[in-house]
Amino acid sequence: MEPQKEPISTETRARIRSSFTRQSMMDTIGATMLTATNGRCVLRAPIAPHVLQQHGAAHAGLAFMLGDSAAGYAALSLMPEDREVMTVEMKINLMAPAIGDCLEAVGEVLRAGRRLSVVRAEVFALTGESRKSIAILQGTMIPVEPVTKNGEPRPAV
Repeated sequence: MEPQKEPISTETRARIRSSFTRQSMMDTIGATMLTATNGRCVLRAPIAPHVLQQHGAAHAGLAFMLGDSAAGYAALSLMPEDREVMTVEMKINLMAPAIGDCLEAVGEVLRAGRRLSVVRAEVFALTGESRKSIAILQGTMIPVEPVTKNGEPRPAV
């Protein structure tokens, strides 16, 4: 049985939401953040016509970016206020075509370290009430100092 995750503080939730809104790729794919708790995050994105591959399924890149971001925000939820995270490496196993109405990624922290955090995400294709696991990701996140596009330190939220 998975241990219950504690709710995150209002400040941490605001920091995660602020980071999510600055990530233009999530906006491009229409992703929304459903939940964020300590060490866990759930994101969802529609399978829209502009993200399909030639066989009519969602492109694997959609599953990867959604899973990577869900895992990253799970890691960010456990970081100190003066840190953000970046992916060091990420592996994906594609288990089934991503066919459905939308994809949902559930990101979790497996081990939160001082220098590196090991994360995983499972991506599901949703159609109506049906939920099918289509991909598993596992990777490593590193804490970084928040910076602006110009490379200047980003003020705390």
